[in-house]
Amino acid sequence: MLAPSNKNALRVPCVLMRGGTSRGPFFLETDLPGDPNERDRFLIAAMGSPHVLQVNGIGGGNPMTSKVAIVSRSSQPGADVDYLFAQVATDRAFVDVSPNCGNMLSAVGPFAIEAGLVPAEIGETTVRIFNRNTSTTVEAVVQTPAGVVEYEGETAIDGVPGTAAPIKLTFLDALGSKTGAFLPTGHVHEFIENTPVTLVDYAMPMVLLRASDLGLSGDEPPDELEANLPLLERLEAIRLEAGLRMGLGDVSGSVVPKLAILSAARHGGTITSRYFMNAHRCHKGHAVTGALCIAAACRLPGSVAHDLATPSLTSLVNLEHPSGRTEIDLSFDASGQVLRASLVRTARRIFEGNVIVPASAVAAPLEGMQQGGTHAQDHHTPTALLRNSSGINDDRRTL
Repeated sequence: MLAPSNKNALRVPCVLMRGGTSRGPFFLETDLPGDPNERDRFLIAAMGSPHVLQVNGIGGGNPMTSKVAIVSRSSQPGADVDYLFAQVATDRAFVDVSPNCGNMLSAVGPFAIEAGLVPAEIGETTVRIFNRNTSTTVEAVVQTPAGVVEYEGETAIDGVPGTAAPIKLTFLDALGSKTGAFLPTGHVHEFIENTPVTLVDYAMPMVLLRASDLGLSGDEPPDELEANLPLLERLEAIRLEAGLRMGLGDVSGSVVPKLAILSAARHGGTITSRYFMNAHRCHKGHAVTGALCIAAACRLPGSVAHDLATPSLTSLVNLEHPSGRTEIDLSFDASGQVLRASLVRTARRIFEGNVIVPASAVAAPLEGMQQGGTHAQDHHTPTALLRNSSGINDDRRTL
């Protein structure tokens, strides 16, 4: 529930955290409006959208730094906390809760422990996280050697300077995260716009393409790909048709499904990827969920990924991307189907305090605001937007 800073502004507790190669504010759900539309208007104002630099908010002017995590105690059997990811557009008044973000997810465990939602153990603390965007569960192992979260360590991940404590993420049920099937169309290989594609859903619905089929080498820098307007138009046409075939409907207003342009590994890894976060932005590194999806597809004979992957496949998949590599560890059931996928990330708590937004930005719809994505758990009883200034929200005490 929101607290007034003065009659014209709202003050809401948040913690800015880096999760993997992403960054954004973390909120307790109880501190935000219960109505999804009011919540989205608050997030847009807090991040400073719509503005490409987000100069009037705390966003970073880039999809990797315009992300939000909303955390609460879980009512799901076997889960400790619920995590709702929100991607806030930089250039329009739009919040998308269709996808999950595995990088931001890596900071959910530390945040939940320090917010008092999960008691810390001595040594390591396992936090079971229910992702509301995809209705899947992820197990995070957080370093808590003295019964408190330890962020310092010797683990390095490509795309982030320095080292930090490792956080192991294991995706327990990522198969068919949004579509309900590993192969939503039932085909390993098909054509869209006369281009071979594999449409697959593991942790993230994706369209996998071969770089050579697009006239590319596959190791182009992201900026070069983003400047290739004919390529972007072709990719978006393919993505829109893929969304229809995968049962996702009209995806013109969503960032799902994602796209990856694949090629052979060049530096001793398994495969090379260029991952598109939306219709015109190529990731400077790689998304976690996208990496898991490509890793699973590498084990799928006949898929675009399998045809490009190194012949000597093992349970470890090393995905090469513009910032380096991401290593994914796959486990399989008796039939050879991917059962679980794990990888190691790091996180950092950057600052804690309150974000202040104009009350008017939350109370009334923004002109031109687009409706965000939906997910299975996005139904809340609306709460009062402003509370009595003498009221105390007890859930804030541990922030």
